[in-house]
Amino acid sequence: MLLSLGPSVSAALLLAVASDDKGEPTASLYYSLMADVMIRTSDDESLQAELYLPEAPRAAVIITHPHPQMGGDMYTPVPGGFFQALATTDVAALRFNFRGVGRSSGSHDKGGAERLDVAAALEYMAEIAPRTPLLLTGWSFGADVALTVQDDRVAGWFLAAPPLGVVAPTDMAAQASPAPKVLAIGANDQFNPPAKAAATTADWKNTSIQVIDDADHFFGAQLPSLVTRFSAFVDQFTAGISN
Repeated sequence: MLLSLGPSVSAALLLAVASDDKGEPTASLYYSLMADVMIRTSDDESLQAELYLPEAPRAAVIITHPHPQMGGDMYTPVPGGFFQALATTDVAALRFNFRGVGRSSGSHDKGGAERLDVAAALEYMAEIAPRTPLLLTGWSFGADVALTVQDDRVAGWFLAAPPLGVVAPTDMAAQASPAPKVLAIGANDQFNPPAKAAATTADWKNTSIQVIDDADHFFGAQLPSLVTRFSAFVDQFTAGISN
């Protein structure tokens, strides 16, 4: 596969090699790409990001992180777990730091200009994996910001512990989208427990809530259960594409 990634990419190509019945290496099966990239926003900020791109992705997932002013970045456990869950599959993944975090330029805007960051990441993935269904996922602050996206190319959302208060729910354009939206919330979430989230989203289209027992807003020991549910969502979605 010929990849044109542009000057902002520092990439390493990973070659998968099979073995024959005698244990001898055979021809390469596919190329996948793991790369550090910089993404430009519409207001000319530059976002630090990491891309995983298999040769022929069935889908592509954009991953957002929790609150920047509470230590959130793209390496925190939930976005990190989601990214690693995809990094050996045929589903592309892109995680990024919001403006003002890590090597991303700009400054925190309380969920306002961060909407431009998600839009830029979505546009980048659409360009690098054309004609590929796009999914949005995120945790806490990042989940709320992901819900503000209004783009027909988004084929689904998987949202971990969205507070549904970083931005006003009325500003969450995803509520009107027919695409599936799964909200995975700890039974003991301190900020937006399942019953409250269910009331907020009662009139949203194609929205369901999955309750994770023995988990709070931070998931802790239940992080593997959350990642399993995320992987199941992606698998179910991509299975529907191939059928």
